[in-house]
Amino acid sequence: MTATAPIRVIDRPTLSDNALRGRVILVTGANRGIGRAVAQYCAAAGAQVVLSGRTVKGLEKVDDEIRAAGGEPASLLPLDLLKATVDDYRAAADAVREAFGRIDGLAHIAGLLGEMSRIEDYPPMTWHNVMHVNVSAPFLLTQAMLPLMSGSPGSSIVFTSSGVGRAGRAHWGAYAVSKFATEGLMQTLADECDGQPRVNALNPGATRTVMRRSAYPAEDPTVLATPADIAPAFAYLLSTDSADIHGQTLDAQPPRKK
Repeated sequence: MTATAPIRVIDRPTLSDNALRGRVILVTGANRGIGRAVAQYCAAAGAQVVLSGRTVKGLEKVDDEIRAAGGEPASLLPLDLLKATVDDYRAAADAVREAFGRIDGLAHIAGLLGEMSRIEDYPPMTWHNVMHVNVSAPFLLTQAMLPLMSGSPGSSIVFTSSGVGRAGRAHWGAYAVSKFATEGLMQTLADECDGQPRVNALNPGATRTVMRRSAYPAEDPTVLATPADIAPAFAYLLSTDSADIHGQTLDAQPPRKK
């Protein structure tokens, strides 16, 4: 039996001065949690950030935070991933094309947890919604944005993975299955793109988010990494500093000690 190679860990990397400067970076789930932190980090590093999320109000708040910190004003791209149609994704791509003519980085961070339940008892509609938001929506957004990335040297797509998307775990239901699918989508696209754009998947690990709290309500959140701790790993993969990383599944922090 062949031993499994260890997963590469990108733990709080330091970016070079111009690794993100001037790059157009689209972040989904940018209204809170890891998405918000990644958007803020990229903006602080000089990127032109496109914030995507369900509500304009939530995105405006993050834009205000970016401006207050001295970053470039963000562009807002409201998208409800549960309800968006193919035409909505095409319209989003047209809006980015009109504003910037290209996109250099796409971070798929939005996601649904669904229910912690046995497969036998899992609500079918919840299953459908989780699979749609976590798998179909990133596929549709990627498909719409790929033409805008083809002319951008060093462009990068980062999918958000999970430890339960590498080894199945009881009661994680649709979320775990969706993350297995995310890994498959990343690998398939990476093989097709051959490095232009670069395509990778990043597992944030245990992070102090609303989703984590829903999955582990009895856990002490103060022992977990914060979204700000995780943001540099996403930013690194979106930047020119990671030009040699393609088609890989990675971790944003070392495995937790049991």
